[in-house]
Amino acid sequence: MDRWTGIERLYTEEEVERLRGTIRVEHSLARLGAERLWKLLQEEDYVAALGAMTGGQAVQMVKAGLQAIYLSGWQVAADANLAEQVYPDQSLYPTTSAPALVRRLNNALRRADQIEAAEGSTNGRYWLAPIVADAEAGFGGPLNAFELMKSFIEAGAAGVHFEDQLASEKKCGHLGGKVLVPTSQFVRTLTAARLAADVCEVPTLLVARTDALSATLITSDVDERDHEFLTGERTPEGYFFVQAGLESAIARGLAYAPYADLIWFETSTPDMDEAAEFAQAIHERFPGKLLAYNCSPSFNWKQHLGDDEIASFQQELARLGYRFQFITLAGFHALNASMFELAKGYSAEGMSAYVRLQEHEFELEEDGYTATRHQREVGAGYFDLVAQAVSGGESSTLALKGSTEEAQFQR
Repeated sequence: MDRWTGIERLYTEEEVERLRGTIRVEHSLARLGAERLWKLLQEEDYVAALGAMTGGQAVQMVKAGLQAIYLSGWQVAADANLAEQVYPDQSLYPTTSAPALVRRLNNALRRADQIEAAEGSTNGRYWLAPIVADAEAGFGGPLNAFELMKSFIEAGAAGVHFEDQLASEKKCGHLGGKVLVPTSQFVRTLTAARLAADVCEVPTLLVARTDALSATLITSDVDERDHEFLTGERTPEGYFFVQAGLESAIARGLAYAPYADLIWFETSTPDMDEAAEFAQAIHERFPGKLLAYNCSPSFNWKQHLGDDEIASFQQELARLGYRFQFITLAGFHALNASMFELAKGYSAEGMSAYVRLQEHEFELEEDGYTATRHQREVGAGYFDLVAQAVSGGESSTLALKGSTEEAQFQR
């Protein structure tokens, strides 16, 4: 499929050129990531990603074989925001937080690439895995969406998703109290984000998410496309009640499809019949339109599906056209579960518990794991090469030479 097949722009080339200014900045990481992500989505059955909270997690994801990374606003709110706070997923953190985390992940991936290249690695691993980042509801109106998209591009994001909730009342897709904006208002949000990418001259992938499956409120009745779902009732805040459900999600997905590269409807359960009905409705009007699916940790998977259904779930989604599939909060759950397990063992057994972890790391080395040698993992050897270069090869203060890691961890 051609990159821009089926994509509509509500502005002209002349308007884009007028907004670019005279100084052109090359956003290399964003451009390379977007081009690679688009290529993967065309060639692979589906692209799988996990939500990363730290640079180290991103490095391990790529080292283990994943080809893309998801960046969750929920995880930014919970434990990776610039306010240094713990927040629920309600857009409470500074808007610069998620772009800052994108930059941090890309910096970690670039360092891993530099370390391997300096060591003369020939494994051919591609380190710059494209990052798909969460812009939530845009943190305001179209101008906020425009600026936020630019910030993500400057940080090196390959794709960005926006959702059709009211920014000032934004909730996690699996919380209650969600308030939709009119369909036309969200189209302006998508248009603003696309305009920002065009102004930056980067083919950033734009993902449109609708929360209409479970949202029961909307700000206004201004858009006729929303009228069939209005109940005629109002809330004390002045919002309109709307009927939640798959029909509403489909109507919005169809409205957003011309303006986005992928469509995502947020679900309440891992329901394959529901996913199939949504996909069929979108593809009847927009054949081949790429879809995204959140394999959410908010679902109790075993409560809804058997082992065989879980094992085949992603392949079945791919068959329906859900080409980007991700586990939003993988980093949060992996980090907390593994640290709880270690701390529980350590509090009861002392060093025996930690040594079990270390021995497990040694076992993982057979699969390509290298973080057992933590000094090397963060670039001590790379900066030894820098020291050698600036000293003419005569530095006497190299870090790894004579280190305990060199003596005890060379396997």
